[in-house]
Amino acid sequence: MIILGLILLIIGLVAKISILTTIGVILLVVGAVLVLLGRMGNGIGGRKHWY
Repeated sequence: MIILGLILLIIGLVAKISILTTIGVILLVVGAVLVLLGRMGNGIGGRKHWY
């Protein structure tokens, strides 16, 4: 999710498409929150591990 957000953010900035930039930032933030929650050991969606 973080990689997809970063790609959309870069494409949005290069192409000057504001909706892609916005979606990219949102995905980056959500991805970072999920990573932090996963590292703290909290279960996300009923799972503690993604594998």
